[in-house]
Amino acid sequence: MTTRSETRTALDHLLTEIEHRNPAQPEFHQAAHEVLETLAPVLAARPEYAEPGLVERLVEPERQVLFRVPWQDDQGRVRVNRGFRVEFNSALGPYKGGLRFHPSVNLGVIKFLGFEQIFKNALTGLGIGGGKGGSDFDPHGRSDAEVMRFCQSFMTELYRHIGEHTDVPAGDIGVGGREIGYLFGQYRRITNRWEAGVLTGKGAGWGGSLIRPEATGYGNVLFAAAMLRERGEDLEGQTAVVSGSGNVAIYTIEKLTALGANAVTCSDSSGYVVDEKGIDLDLLKQIKEVERGRVDSYAERRGASARFVPGGRVWEVPADLALPSATQNELDENDATALIRNGVKAVSEGANMPTTPEAVHLLQQAGVAFGPGKAANAGGVAVSALEMAQNHARTSWTSARVEEELAEIMTSIHTTCHETAERYDAPGDYVTGANIAGFERVADAMLAQGVI
Repeated sequence: MTTRSETRTALDHLLTEIEHRNPAQPEFHQAAHEVLETLAPVLAARPEYAEPGLVERLVEPERQVLFRVPWQDDQGRVRVNRGFRVEFNSALGPYKGGLRFHPSVNLGVIKFLGFEQIFKNALTGLGIGGGKGGSDFDPHGRSDAEVMRFCQSFMTELYRHIGEHTDVPAGDIGVGGREIGYLFGQYRRITNRWEAGVLTGKGAGWGGSLIRPEATGYGNVLFAAAMLRERGEDLEGQTAVVSGSGNVAIYTIEKLTALGANAVTCSDSSGYVVDEKGIDLDLLKQIKEVERGRVDSYAERRGASARFVPGGRVWEVPADLALPSATQNELDENDATALIRNGVKAVSEGANMPTTPEAVHLLQQAGVAFGPGKAANAGGVAVSALEMAQNHARTSWTSARVEEELAEIMTSIHTTCHETAERYDAPGDYVTGANIAGFERVADAMLAQGVI
């Protein structure tokens, strides 16, 4: 039987090889380290997982697609962006994961997101594999006509790689209902098929699921609530800081408010707003979803209870809970130190890998309950899978049914992570629990299907 020390040495060697084979991809390296560093106990306890080639296959995408996206702006100038789709692992079902349109997108970012997606999707218990895609296109400040032309060009290449039984993209940063509509329209035009299950995040009137826009934020709050319950507390009366002001942040704030917590912050790249009375959701939605404005407008229109801090970080605001809901590596060790100093009880990740490894270590060492994104923000992809189920049956579920299913899935994810951590002598360590639980489900399927 392989010892943990021997397993640790083998994993260290593999991590070095990953960095060598995937140069200049720090986000992917970080994601691989975060997962593999927790797997030594399970690989030592389950010899079949330590067989040569299993973990090596897991960290290598099954397919990577990189393509040119030419499009014409409103002035008639031809622009060229890069499109990506990384189909990482399909052992549990068709590839599933969002599309991100943002200038920061590159192959390393997409691989990090796709790798995370493998374990996140496995934790839901639903039949979906892991993948991710996107482009370095920036929809901010572009007209609807420009966004439409870009999406049509993007889908003209992507369509040949996706399908409801193959690969099912959804939205992510920069890709909301507008973009999904344009993408689906072009897919339908090219293929001459009404294949509703090929994309999720669609409008509720044409194949989308109710609660899908809210699902990631709602699910994150439900996971945070479960962590607090494990400690004998609930959300009622707790103060929460939330980063971001997009879809995830907005519905995180909405669910926090509904469950009796007071969410006092939101942010964007210009800075953050702190509102002592609690964020006014109607005003925030008007500014961000309708006007596509900046959060400083919120402070101007809210009145005396709110102030805008240019260039600041929400983590300096004292709170019981912190829910990073913007982007990767937004909460570093200095932020973690500030949160700990101010008495934070729990941190739950609404975004993908928003907390740096150093910050995670500090939070865990301080006894803060930490919910990793692959578990805490799995509500979005879970409801995407429920949307696929509705599409397959040509039916539509009520909001109450979808929300009930979401609550059951998030409770199950929390229980799975908690129990798995205890089973491997890491009580309360949701990072270890999530990584090992997701890995076990994928590894079992990979072993059953042979060397493919």
